[in-house]
Amino acid sequence: MFKKKRRWHCLKGQPLTELDKRVMYWENKGKLVPTRELVKTPEQIEGIRRAGVVNTGVLDEVAKHIRAGMSTLEIDEICMKYCEEHNATPACLNYEGFPKSVCTSINEVVCHGIPKAEDILQEGDIINVDFTTILDGYYADASRMFIIGKTTPEKEQLVRVAKECLEIGAEAAQPYGFVGDIGHAIEKHAKKYHYGIVRDLCGHGVGLKFHEEPDVTHFGHRGTGMLLVPGMVFTIEPMVNMGTWKVFIDGDDPYGWEVISDDELPSAQWEHTFVMTEHGVEILSR
Repeated sequence: MFKKKRRWHCLKGQPLTELDKRVMYWENKGKLVPTRELVKTPEQIEGIRRAGVVNTGVLDEVAKHIRAGMSTLEIDEICMKYCEEHNATPACLNYEGFPKSVCTSINEVVCHGIPKAEDILQEGDIINVDFTTILDGYYADASRMFIIGKTTPEKEQLVRVAKECLEIGAEAAQPYGFVGDIGHAIEKHAKKYHYGIVRDLCGHGVGLKFHEEPDVTHFGHRGTGMLLVPGMVFTIEPMVNMGTWKVFIDGDDPYGWEVISDDELPSAQWEHTFVMTEHGVEILSR
């Protein structure tokens, strides 16, 4: 019989650390553990933190200008300009054919909405603005919901609950816990309102690349998924639908990116980039 290849490798010639012992304990129990490369060094975390400052600044700049009557293409221009002024690069631009620097997802568009001159924000719309920054080779990712003017109580509640799902998921993310703990907490909260948590898309590791391990699902069971250890960097970004959790790709989108709720009811999403510490998560971009 062949021995199963270990994901976690101890450093040769070095004594076992407390981190090594705890990760190996769970690996020996048959749990999915990270590779050592997923645990960022202090220097890498500081690089991601700097990218996160710029990324947060982009969304702050959008918040200053977003309004009824503006196009989503104008949002893209705001993001591009801010990046250029801060010597950063938008990760979305030309990523696997995505044509713009930012995702702008209105009402029933769950995610990956493409900015367009003809998409004009209307009073009562809700919109998710999702941006990822590359600075000096480091990545940070976040998104926010914006309510345009006054909207319905139903949409207001959806936006609020989606943010609560992010916050509850972050509280559930603990050192030496599991990704499934996050999803379980999020799904439990969303179900109180009979909302659907999108299952086809998830959060992800980030920092040295746009998308890394682990997949951070927003539904599931405690004690499942990858072990979370200090030094891991990842996003939590629950997509909360007012109706069904199911989604489809817009057939009219020539790029094949825009994701829409299956019943075309509104959807909301908030996203932060987090680093796991010895005491829980710290926000690197919001």
